[in-house]
Amino acid sequence: MGRSAAAAGPGELERHLGVFDAVVIGLGSMIGAGVFAALAPAAAAGGSGLLLGLALAAVVAYCNATSSARLAARYPQSGGTYVYGRERLGDFWGYLAGWGFVVGKTASCAAMALTVGSYAWPARAHAVAVAAVVALTAVNYVGVQKAARLTRAIVAVVLAVLAAVVTACLTGSAVDTGHWRTGADAGWHGVLQAAGFLFFAFAGYARIATLGEEVRDPQRTIPRAIPTALGITLVVYAAVALAVLAVLGPDQLARSAAPLADAVRAAGVPGLAPVVRVGAAVAALGSLLALILGVSRTTLAMARDRHLPHVLAAVHPRFGVPHRAELAVGAVVAVLAATADVRGAIGFSSFGVLAYYAVANAAAWTLTPAEGRPPRVVPVLGAAGCAVLAFALPAASVLWGAAVLALGAAAYGVRKVSARG
Repeated sequence: MGRSAAAAGPGELERHLGVFDAVVIGLGSMIGAGVFAALAPAAAAGGSGLLLGLALAAVVAYCNATSSARLAARYPQSGGTYVYGRERLGDFWGYLAGWGFVVGKTASCAAMALTVGSYAWPARAHAVAVAAVVALTAVNYVGVQKAARLTRAIVAVVLAVLAAVVTACLTGSAVDTGHWRTGADAGWHGVLQAAGFLFFAFAGYARIATLGEEVRDPQRTIPRAIPTALGITLVVYAAVALAVLAVLGPDQLARSAAPLADAVRAAGVPGLAPVVRVGAAVAALGSLLALILGVSRTTLAMARDRHLPHVLAAVHPRFGVPHRAELAVGAVVAVLAATADVRGAIGFSSFGVLAYYAVANAAAWTLTPAEGRPPRVVPVLGAAGCAVLAFALPAASVLWGAAVLALGAAAYGVRKVSARG
């Protein structure tokens, strides 16, 4: 496992990724467009309790990340919680987690593509979105190593832009640290809903687990990479949230369509606003790249078990990637990005992600100490946190999410009955 790429058997993926690349892919997923967009709806929900919501989202994310890391080290295969649920809880629960992930994250892919378009060329947002999907699908097609290198460059750019935003806001004359105090407007339901919105931005650490079959020495690499990526992301998000709040305050932040750009203008550095727009577009590209990687690997795992068309289970003999799954995911996302604006309907994706991690925590509970079980409180807090945050989301998000999961469960039942017949 210590070689640069472990030999893969027929139909398997090669192990190219070390700790650094795995951390970078996690960062590319988490420090993406969410940090540019999630703060405003979270502030609208939580008011002055925004920072409490961020802390709560971080606790739930930590529990989910710990459970996922222990399971990924035990089952270093493509598919993430789809595999863990199947192996620890039974075929149905693995399928349901995989279904929620693939459907929800496909919508997220389209949303990220449209975010690229809306920042890069608002008048041609759909055309730019499709071009971005085609380009990044091509990058993924020629190998995960090339995708990791591109993600490394994207993360570097985004971190530099966020550092500039934080510096501009906290060193300007518009800073008011009184905005950091929690006021009477911060009710628990609002704080929980803010945490639900902010959790969505943390969820990229799953990408490391879904790439488990392409990680070198997974028993060592994955448990190090997931908490490292999550820890870096939490520090970055906390710094950005504190900086933007200090300048705009919760009310103005809640009304902002582009909070980071508005924050640098309010801080007296309007020349930085175009840089923030570029940073947001690049961040959305990074999220889209990592999302396509993760969705295609879960599609591969489900296709291997014939929960999705088995033709998608092929691995390219030269590039060592699930090329048919990547092309299928890219095609669906391109169509969505060309024909619909799914940014306003992405709530069910948050619901699906939380359901996915609830299954991960339940699977982690069944691990024995010899299998690397986390402390019992971790999966309990993680599962309870996922349930609470999921049902604290807006009613439309809960209804869409429940409907998507019910549709998947019905399809599973029909398939099982047909197989017995």
